[in-house]
Amino acid sequence: MRLALLLVVALLGVAAPALASEQHPTQGELESELICVECHTTLDESDSPIAREMKSYIAQRIRQGATKTQIENELVAEFGPGVLGVPRKHGFDLLAWLLPLGGIAIGAVALAFGAWKWSRSVKEPRPGRGSSTEAQHEDEPLEPELERRLDEELARFDA
Repeated sequence: MRLALLLVVALLGVAAPALASEQHPTQGELESELICVECHTTLDESDSPIAREMKSYIAQRIRQGATKTQIENELVAEFGPGVLGVPRKHGFDLLAWLLPLGGIAIGAVALAFGAWKWSRSVKEPRPGRGSSTEAQHEDEPLEPELERRLDEELARFDA
């Protein structure tokens, strides 16, 4: 019960500033999120005639009590969707958010599958037989001279 209450309080703490920003936007906030249609930089960086006109319009609409969404919608109606700094999160513009995330997810799955396949293809040595290359040569007989020298060396160590 306490965890649920704590979660609700945390969500309200996050939602309150977002709602306040929507209801009472600031000039600087909107200027940093909108693009000048003439020079293609944010309004706060642009000083073109159209940017000055847009800034004046934003200030006037804020004084009139318009919400952030209302101001953005009015500017989109006037100048087109290129005025938005980020795509909207509905309709066709939703693809701009989903495609990169989908690509990352598909890449992660492909990488995990490749790593799993690779780990299955590596031959592991059998217990007590050394590495896989040593196991391949173990059944081959040694040349008589080499076997004699090996026996002499081993006998020397046993003594």
